[in-house]
Amino acid sequence: MSQTLKPSTAAQKLGILLTAAPEDFQNTPITRDQLDVLRADPPAWLVDLRRNGPFPREVTAAKLGISNSGLRRAGITEPLDADQVGALLADPPEWLVHEREVHRKVVAENARLKDEQKH
Repeated sequence: MSQTLKPSTAAQKLGILLTAAPEDFQNTPITRDQLDVLRADPPAWLVDLRRNGPFPREVTAAKLGISNSGLRRAGITEPLDADQVGALLADPPEWLVHEREVHRKVVAENARLKDEQKH
């Protein structure tokens, strides 16, 4: 018998916002086999959500090149869609420029520490 996942876990694994998914997806546990099928051959609604959003916090942060904490510090509490993310990237506000630099430094420092541990 295949393990079932809560809809919220399945949405997280698919990189989508649960509340934007169809109602039957939101209310039905999904098996790992079903999740694999969704990944391999995504239905139109899933392709659309991944392309246009609204996106979960982690996906929004990654698209903007910042951390989840950076989103929080900027006061971004609602999910953003592709147009909103695109507008921020096209004309980055000061907070986004700052958070991208902070994120870049943190990633570089983490890489340096990881490299240091290898030696």
